[in-house]
Amino acid sequence: MELRDVKSPEDIRNLSVRELESLAQEIRWVIIGTVAKTGGHLAASLGAVELTLALHSVFDTPRDKIVWDVGHQTYAHKLITGRYERFHTLRQLGGLSGFPKRAESPYDVYDTGHAAGSISYALGLAKARDLNNEDYSVVAVIGDGALTSGIAYEGLNNAGELRTPLIVVLNDNSMSISENVGGMSKYLTMLRLAPAYRSTKAAVEKMLDHMPSGSSTISWLRRFKGSLKYFLLPEAWFEALGFRYYGPVDGHDIGGLKRVLKEAKALREPVFIHVITQKGKGYSFAMEHPEKFHGPGPFDAETGELKVQDAPPTYSKVLGETLVHFAERNPKIAAITAAMADGTGLKPFKDKFPDRFFDVGIAESHAVAFAAGLAQGGMIPVVCIYSTFLQRAYDQIVEDVCLQNLKVIFAIDRAGIVGQDGETHHGQFDVSYLRHIPGLTVMAPKDERELVNMLWTALSIDGPSAIRYPRGCGVGVPIADALAEPELLDVGKSEVISCGEDINILALGSMVYPAVEASRKLAEEGISAGVVNARFVVPFDPDSVAGLLTKAPLLVLEENVGDGGFGEMVISAVAGADKEVHAVALPKQFIPHGSQDQLRSIYGLDMSGIVAQVKRLLAG
Repeated sequence: MELRDVKSPEDIRNLSVRELESLAQEIRWVIIGTVAKTGGHLAASLGAVELTLALHSVFDTPRDKIVWDVGHQTYAHKLITGRYERFHTLRQLGGLSGFPKRAESPYDVYDTGHAAGSISYALGLAKARDLNNEDYSVVAVIGDGALTSGIAYEGLNNAGELRTPLIVVLNDNSMSISENVGGMSKYLTMLRLAPAYRSTKAAVEKMLDHMPSGSSTISWLRRFKGSLKYFLLPEAWFEALGFRYYGPVDGHDIGGLKRVLKEAKALREPVFIHVITQKGKGYSFAMEHPEKFHGPGPFDAETGELKVQDAPPTYSKVLGETLVHFAERNPKIAAITAAMADGTGLKPFKDKFPDRFFDVGIAESHAVAFAAGLAQGGMIPVVCIYSTFLQRAYDQIVEDVCLQNLKVIFAIDRAGIVGQDGETHHGQFDVSYLRHIPGLTVMAPKDERELVNMLWTALSIDGPSAIRYPRGCGVGVPIADALAEPELLDVGKSEVISCGEDINILALGSMVYPAVEASRKLAEEGISAGVVNARFVVPFDPDSVAGLLTKAPLLVLEENVGDGGFGEMVISAVAGADKEVHAVALPKQFIPHGSQDQLRSIYGLDMSGIVAQVKRLLAG
């Protein structure tokens, strides 16, 4: 059977193992060919092809529920659940999401893009099934990297206690986005070596079978056999939690996978299946460089070369380079990330200062609490986490850092619209969830040089601070001079770039340069529009824009949701001035996937949108 003939999992359930293996190879090449054009999460999806086919062969989906964790591994799932014809639209505006999406297919039961929640979600589904007296299977498929996250343990602990039938499949490829870290990674390595236990156990059983029963020695040996696993078998930990453990299982052996899954399905208890896969399986370039091909942009499928155009360095790279530069001069500076050393630009810091670099795994809450402890001990921790993931550590930001006024610096990467990863990844809420916390200074640079200066300023602040900056390349401003002589910014003060007679635009961070471009365009049409670089979300000094308020209306721009955002704060701060103030921000809705340029255009946050908004305000 060819892939284009597969309209639903029902079409593969009667295929032989050999036919499924042939289908797996076709699926791989479709994934590679598509992601080479669209970009996407390649290596993880290539590693999960056989597992996907086995799951859909054994379970009666969508009646049985498969809950995928994160969604990096779901491209094969999409291809065999009726989305082959639309797969070429992957991650494109109006096309298929790069993650599971309930609105997209009845086979997707969990909208996810963050790691580790699958077990808890699946347990809730399973318990609802029991309470409703229904009969179907629930399977959570979680990656080993997600087992560094606390919520995964919370779900396992509760599932073992409730004893409701639930299958947890661990897709163990020894990696998340970066190389896995921590005790769980070492623990899973021990599980892969568990055959040593089995051979010893088999030898003991054979000896007992040939000895007469009844003696105290034999009774002791039988008790010894029962407790042997606690000395030699690390999987006993899962069994102690209340799970029946199977594994390790070869994740690329479809026949073996189907046998184990069928046995697990027949059991009426929590089951944990440990599956070993290889990230990037079937594509040599991804197998050799799984980090590079975790989520690549477009690339040449024949050579594996990424299609990188000449462009300024990314803000992530600038942050990493700046942090190394300052850390060379200040031995108190430390860097923390949550399984994102490459994505946050910290790889050079890791290489140069391994003793001051900490990758805590997918454990954002722990990262922030750990940073608080470092700060209390006299270090200056810089916590580099994507905006959307920092949400997971909100309580620690409030209670562990800000309440104690500790000097922790949050480098908030991917703030604002991130593009094709879509709803689960846009950093559209961080201004709203940070600006009201007492004592926290929040900044947003307009360009690369200002990012350098803001990090320098944060190092001088006696208390917590945060710098939010966008995904992607900077505007092309060199940073060598700023690194040599960084500028200490006046905290709370905005930068007046130009003054307008008709209107003034107060822009935050990524909105400054589009505002400048809009000002020039408006000038060509006889409209005088000034531009102010806000620089600081909080503290915000209204006196720094007071002079502008006497001359013309003020338009506030931000790449954050409007509710609780910067514009709302400015309107409140200048309310007594009795002047016209308007705000343009992202709407109070989840933003779909598409390119950054496309989405900024849709929401009026590009040059053309700003020009149109100014004209509307002045006309009405």
